Amino acid sequence: MKKTKKSKRNYFGTDGLRGIANRHPMTAEISMKLGKALAEFLISEYGKSKVVIGKDTRLSGYMFETALTSGLVSMGCDVYLAGPIPTPAVAHLAKSLDLNAGIMISASHNPADHNGIKIFDGEGYKLSDEDELEIESHMDEGKFNHRSYFGNNLGKAFRIDDARSRYIEFAKSSIGSSSLKGLKVVVDCANGAAYSVAGQIFAELGAEVIAINDRPDGSNINKGCGALHPEQMQKKVKKVSADLGIALDGDADRIIVCDENGKLMDGDALLAIFAEDLLKRNKLAKNAVVATVMSNLAFDEAMSFLGVSVVRAKVGDRYVIEEMRKGGYSLGGEQSGHIIFGDYSTTGDGILCGLELMRIMKESGSRLSALSKVLKPYPQLLVNVPVREKKDFEKMPALQKKLSIYEKELGNKGRILLRYSGTEKLARVMVEAKDSKQVKKIAGDLSDEIRKEIGL
Repeated sequence: MKKTKKSKRNYFGTDGLRGIANRHPMTAEISMKLGKALAEFLISEYGKSKVVIGKDTRLSGYMFETALTSGLVSMGCDVYLAGPIPTPAVAHLAKSLDLNAGIMISASHNPADHNGIKIFDGEGYKLSDEDELEIESHMDEGKFNHRSYFGNNLGKAFRIDDARSRYIEFAKSSIGSSSLKGLKVVVDCANGAAYSVAGQIFAELGAEVIAINDRPDGSNINKGCGALHPEQMQKKVKKVSADLGIALDGDADRIIVCDENGKLMDGDALLAIFAEDLLKRNKLAKNAVVATVMSNLAFDEAMSFLGVSVVRAKVGDRYVIEEMRKGGYSLGGEQSGHIIFGDYSTTGDGILCGLELMRIMKESGSRLSALSKVLKPYPQLLVNVPVREKKDFEKMPALQKKLSIYEKELGNKGRILLRYSGTEKLARVMVEAKDSKQVKKIAGDLSDEIRKEIGL
């Protein structure tokens, strides 16, 4: 395939297109153009192509589903509509149905008025930066060859009636013949894509399930619930004396967990538990795990104690997966709760993560609070600063001066990470050290400096 010389992305961010629905770039017009561009990209590689489309529970999902479908079928692609299902289910369907691509319409953890579009290849992996640039080049040109696509050459759209049941069986198979009987779990579905499948999966494997926030209405996704707002889950776990709580985000590709006492555990803690388990079962490929630059320093210490190497990737689960594929690693993840089990998954999957965690609890006979002791995290603070532009941090002299001072102060006993969100106009300031007061002071000072320079 001829590759574009385009080097800067105008539409795609770190996780597909993202924005407020009906505002640039998340409009029906651009979505239709994206459908046409994706079709041209696929047809140039595979000829006649097939694409599955899934979505979360946002009201705007209908608009984008229709626009994408129109663009794809106008260029001769067949479309398979799966309805509301988790992001990992779209990746699974793309691969298991031998399709050429999968599209998930979701803005993940963002509010209901936002939406987004993620694209997977036929193997269930998110597209590379190079492929996204190629698709964007078709969008920029805006000239699509319709001459061959009329009459019987137009694409067709089909509804996949068993999309959810296919994913349910796939998820259950991930833990083999293991039973979860005897475990009680609270599952917060975030009124999102997993509302109809998450509870059923855990229940069919024998667990006692208390599902909350499983009644979406098009506007309540992530609203005071789910992975970003786990307080309801924590309270419910203590109230019903559950063994653990699982909070999914809007598209169910990541997870936040609390133990039987309602204490939260992030992706670092989960990754440490899974690494230890796989190591014991001789299933941790190359005795290594892939994490991002955001993972806690204590994670490295815990892995070092176990004799496990840590490989660093850029922030974003697709970059973790790229590193896993490149190095042949079987486990990777992010502090935010995206966990990837490379032996049977091609993207982050909150439900699979929950199943693996409960399997470990059942087989080890251990409470989650005991398992979590594998990691004792350093105090870490992440501050999000709304900005009007994403100016290069190195072009802010006052910020660089303070950064230099604080980095010398911390030495090898802490770290500072400055970056911009790939999906929002936010500067992220992360500070980590053994002294929580020092962490708070440094994070506050650097955040204030960014606000002075480019804050709203």
